[in-house]
Amino acid sequence: MEWMIVFAVIVVLLLLFSCLKIVPEAKCFVIEFLGTYKCTWQSGLHFKIPFLERISKKVSMKEQVADFPPQPVITKDNVTMNIDTVVYYKIFDPKLYTYGVEQPVVALENLTTTSLRNIVGDLELDQTLTSRDLINAQMRDVLDVATDPWGIKVHRVELKNIIPPQEIQQAMEKQMKAERDKRQTLLEADAHKQSAITRAEGDKEAKVLAAEAEKEARIALAEGEAESIRRIYEAEAAGLERLKAAGIDSSVLALKQLEALKDIADGRATKIFMPTDLTEEAARLGFAAEILGTGAAEPIDRSPKEKIKPGQPDVCCDPILNPERSRVTKKLAVQSEMPKKVGTESKEKKGERL
Repeated sequence: MEWMIVFAVIVVLLLLFSCLKIVPEAKCFVIEFLGTYKCTWQSGLHFKIPFLERISKKVSMKEQVADFPPQPVITKDNVTMNIDTVVYYKIFDPKLYTYGVEQPVVALENLTTTSLRNIVGDLELDQTLTSRDLINAQMRDVLDVATDPWGIKVHRVELKNIIPPQEIQQAMEKQMKAERDKRQTLLEADAHKQSAITRAEGDKEAKVLAAEAEKEARIALAEGEAESIRRIYEAEAAGLERLKAAGIDSSVLALKQLEALKDIADGRATKIFMPTDLTEEAARLGFAAEILGTGAAEPIDRSPKEKIKPGQPDVCCDPILNPERSRVTKKLAVQSEMPKKVGTESKEKKGERL
């Protein structure tokens, strides 16, 4: 009998311990009493009445992520594409989540698909590909309002992938390649233009610098020549001043000229330079002698001349035979004829030898 009492006590204790429930953080337990909703347990230690109360559902209060598979969607321009979505939601009322709809996640997936088709159906292909933010915002608004009776708060909706048909992908790739080729051509043309402009500016600057350098060089050369000429004249002036200070007059200069003439005529020079003042003096003396009649000039014979017979020498044109020529002229003519005679005789001797 005692062992039965002990057994009963143990069973009661085990039953009591089994009715003690600990709810973790960020969890909620929906409790039913005799099949009806009684309360919602938050995190902590709770006691459940055995056989009368039961835990209907354990609900997580954390934000959850639902990744739905791709769904076929038709755009306004009749292009079928597959779009998969990601929904971020959080349960704010465990009672509504438990009793509001059967299989809330499945209901949310279907609602997401229908809403996505309604929104994308009003857009064309290009707008769908470039209006992700607009589609995300519209879907979030629609799902948030629709899931309030289910105790679900939709925080964010994202289009994960937009997969157009293979033909559309190939056309898009060709369009993208053509656009890139166009940009490349424009960039190359712009680069060539900038290069030509830069090269022209460089050539212009180089020519300007070269012209400035040539200008400065010519100015410097002219200044150097002017300075050289100035110094030469200064040196000549200084030399004249020194000569003047030394007391050199015209007689000394004439003596120096005669000494220089003596050095020139020492027999080693092939040419003799006569000073201009001596030639002028000689010309003056000869002119005076002709006027005074003291010179060696003879009177001019104005009698008629005999005609020259063929084969006879022309006495008038021959300076040696013409008696009217002066002795100086005849002497110069004889001197000029001597080299010719010597040359002729040398040629005759060479001929005889041969």
